[in-house]
Amino acid sequence: MSFNLDAASVSYPNGQRALGRIALSASSGERIAVIGPSGAGKTSMLRLLATSLRPAEGRVEILGQNPWALSAARLRHLRCRIGMVHQAPPIPPRQRVITAILAGRLGIWPGWKSMLSLVYPADISGASEQLARLELADRLFDRCDQLSGGQLQRVGVARVLYQRPEVILADEPVSAMDPVLANLTLGELRKEADTRAVTLVASLHAVDLALRWFPRIVGLKSGEVAFDLPAEHVSDTLLRELYASESESPPVQGNRTAVISATVGGVDPRRSACR
Repeated sequence: MSFNLDAASVSYPNGQRALGRIALSASSGERIAVIGPSGAGKTSMLRLLATSLRPAEGRVEILGQNPWALSAARLRHLRCRIGMVHQAPPIPPRQRVITAILAGRLGIWPGWKSMLSLVYPADISGASEQLARLELADRLFDRCDQLSGGQLQRVGVARVLYQRPEVILADEPVSAMDPVLANLTLGELRKEADTRAVTLVASLHAVDLALRWFPRIVGLKSGEVAFDLPAEHVSDTLLRELYASESESPPVQGNRTAVISATVGGVDPRRSACR
């Protein structure tokens, strides 16, 4: 099992609860999309799985270990096995793209190699290969402050692909991309998960992307699991109830609202894209 959340809750310093006794687990190789309105707890859940948040209650187990029962050294080692894609990648603006990519393995390489790579890139071909998957190889030596928001997101994805973790967590990884690049990026994440039996969990604002690329959908609302279903069982009614407090219809990428209604009955045109 890749992870198990057993009645895990997260509270803010002011006492407000971000997650309330979440129960969720995943096996190796599963692909799970987490959807829900703003403030539902999607980011908090991913940070809990990434061990950057400690549960106020309950138990968290990642890759067979309780992170908070480990020594500092063993916790660092566990975190190297988890890859996190951020909506706004925490990359220094003046850093070169290649350095940002190679940073994915700084915690895995010996100290001397990590330090040397900051001066002279240790694996130019490896970094270029991952960028090429995301149609960004020509920006390998550019500074990150010369990139657009969508390009920076692809750099963040390439860094995690280069890291080769056992669990990939992605928080709104394609929010700044156009539909073509969003589908390309999610396709590469899916390919990585399928090829290496990696567990992939992504929070997504666009419901149509979640349904297209992920066979399992978890709906979060007010810090609790509203549903946990195969994509083909997520109906229009469930989606409208999930997003009732935010809008009249579930959010989709662009104006493709027809994708949502296609989930109800009949032939789902997305099948060929994700099966």
